[in-house]
Amino acid sequence: MNIDQLREELADDEGCKYEIYLDHLGLPTFGVGALVKEHDPEYGMPVGTPVSEERVRQRFKLDIAVTIEDCRRLCSNVNVDFDELDKKYPDATLCLCNMAFNLGYPRLSKFKRMWANVAKAMDDPKAWLDVATEAEDSRWFDQVPNRAKRLTARFRALAEA
Repeated sequence: MNIDQLREELADDEGCKYEIYLDHLGLPTFGVGALVKEHDPEYGMPVGTPVSEERVRQRFKLDIAVTIEDCRRLCSNVNVDFDELDKKYPDATLCLCNMAFNLGYPRLSKFKRMWANVAKAMDDPKAWLDVATEAEDSRWFDQVPNRAKRLTARFRALAEA
């Protein structure tokens, strides 16, 4: 997996703030879309509290590792080997990881028909069209339209390759 490219795409999509801010859902966040969790040292700190560059870098690295593991699990749920998917369709794994970073495992796991079509795409590249269609048929698509349109266009392009 091209982790450097994933890191770059996520930083572009999420932006990066070296302070605690409220995300679009009103939840405290910092760095590259890092939701403040109970076990974080930032927990309970007010909006505007500075966060060091080193802490942002550390958390982003951890969040990317979690995202990749989440995608591995989601792929295995539909009997797809993540590494094989990455070899065959590296852009697909980047897009799926981007979605996983944005949505998290619990919400992305609800995209059942999309994941079923990821499995079909291993044998039939035209199934990437259905992956895109299923992703578009979601609240996520309406919540982050620019990102979602860009990612689903990339899924569609895989069907043409």
